[in-house]
Amino acid sequence: MSKKNTFLLVVALHCCIVSHAQTKTYTLDDIIALARAQSPFSKQAETTKENRYWNYRVYKSNFNPQLQLSGSVPGYANAFDRVTQPDGTIRFQSVNQINSDVNLGLQQPIPWTGGDISINSNLFYFDVLGDNVSNQLWRGSPFNISLTQPLFAFNELKWDRKTEPLRYEESRREYVEELEAISRVAADRFFNYLDAQINLQIAQFNLANNDTIYRIEQGRYNIGTTSKDKLLQVELQVLRSEQGVVQARLDLETTRLSLRAYIGLKETDEFDLVLPEEIPQFEIDYGEALDHARSYRADFLAFQRRKVEAEREVAVARGNLFSTTLRATFGLNDSGPNARDVYDRPLEEQRIDLGFTIPILTWGRNEARMKRALANQRLQDYVIEQDEVNFEQEILTQVRQFEVLRAQLEISRKSDEVAQERYTVAQNRYLIGKIDITNLNIALEEKDQAKRSYINALREFWTAYYNLRGLTLFDFAGKRLLYKEE
Repeated sequence: MSKKNTFLLVVALHCCIVSHAQTKTYTLDDIIALARAQSPFSKQAETTKENRYWNYRVYKSNFNPQLQLSGSVPGYANAFDRVTQPDGTIRFQSVNQINSDVNLGLQQPIPWTGGDISINSNLFYFDVLGDNVSNQLWRGSPFNISLTQPLFAFNELKWDRKTEPLRYEESRREYVEELEAISRVAADRFFNYLDAQINLQIAQFNLANNDTIYRIEQGRYNIGTTSKDKLLQVELQVLRSEQGVVQARLDLETTRLSLRAYIGLKETDEFDLVLPEEIPQFEIDYGEALDHARSYRADFLAFQRRKVEAEREVAVARGNLFSTTLRATFGLNDSGPNARDVYDRPLEEQRIDLGFTIPILTWGRNEARMKRALANQRLQDYVIEQDEVNFEQEILTQVRQFEVLRAQLEISRKSDEVAQERYTVAQNRYLIGKIDITNLNIALEEKDQAKRSYINALREFWTAYYNLRGLTLFDFAGKRLLYKEE
C-alpha cells in the first residue's frame, strides 16, 4: 500500500472515530427530560405559570392598604372663564390665577363590606396674579378619616376571595398537566424517530439480504437449476429494497428534525435512540386513579370555580337592581392667607351623605338581567354535571385501556421473536433448496411486520402511560404524586 493511500485510510478511520464519539444515545427518559427542561413548549408553560402567579399577587395586593400622593403642582390658568357673581348671575371674565393641591392618603379596602376607609391629609393653594394686592389663600385638612360604603351592592372583593384562590391553584395544577402533556408528545415523537430508525435498519438488512439472494439465484440460473422468471423476481426485489433504503433515510431525517426541534437540541447534535423494552410492572386500581384525579386535577377545581362564577353573576345582577352609597368624613380643616393657618388651630370637619339610584321604570331590563343570570347558573350546573361524568368516564376508559395495552405489548413482543426465528428457519431452508423465493419473501414480510407491530405496541403503551399520569397527576410506577401542594 502506498504512503498516500495509508494516509487517506488513517484520516478516514479518524473521522469515523470522531463522528462516532460525537453521536449520543438517548433513552425515552432522556428525551422526555430534555423536552421538559429546555423545549420551547416547557418554557411557554413556565412563563404562563409565572404570569398566573403574578395575577394572583395582584389579587392579594387588592386587600392591602395603599399609600398614595396625588395632586397638581402647579395648576395655572390665564383665560376667559365663567365666574358666578354674588347675585347668582354668570359673567365670563379674564382670570389669571394659580391653584394647586396635594393630597396624601392611606386607603384600606374593607373586604367584608365592599367599602373602603382612608386617612388623608391635603392642602389647597389659590392665588390671583396681576394685582399688587396679595390674594393668596390656603385651605387644607391636616387630618381626616373618610368612609365610602356601598349598601346592598355587589361586593367584588368578597367574590374574588372565593374565585381567585381556586383560579391560582387551578393554574398550578395546569402547569403540571402541561408538563405531562409535553412528556406525552415527546414520547410520541421519540417513537416517530425510532420507527424511522428501525425502518432504516430493516431496509438496509433487506437490501443486503436480497442482494445475497440475487447472487445465489444468479449462480443457480447459470447452472440451470432456476428459471429466468425467478431471477428477475429477485432482481426486482433488490431494486425495491434500494428504493426502500432511500425512502427510509428521508423519513429518518424528517423525524430527526421534528424531534430535535421539539426537545430543543442543536442542529449539530447527532443522536441515536434506544428501544425502551423494560416495562414497569404495577397495578392500577380504578378507584385509586379516580381519587387522585379528583384530588389533584385542575379540572376538578375548575368545576368548583365555574359554579362559584355562576353564583357571582347572579350576585352582580342582584346588585345592579339599585345603588346606594354612604359617604362620611370626619377630621380637622381650616383656611387662611398663610399655610400655617391651616395647621395652627384647625376646626372640626364633618361630612356625611347618602347617595342612591333607584330605577323607576326600566321596561323589564333589570328583571331580564336577573332571569338571564339565573338561567345561566342552571345551565352551568347541568354542563358541570355532565363534565364530571365525562371526567370519570375518561379515567375509567384510560385505566381499562392501559391493561389491554400491556397484554397486547407482551403478545407483540412474543410475535416479534417468533417471526424472527421463523425467518431464520425459512432462510436456511431456502439456501438448501427446500422452499422457493416466494415463501422466503412471505417470511421476510411477516418478520418486518411483527417488528413494526412491536414498536407500535411500545408506542401505545408509553403514550398511554404518560396520558394516565397527566389524567391523575400520579406516577403509578414510582408510587408518587406529580403535584406538590403548598
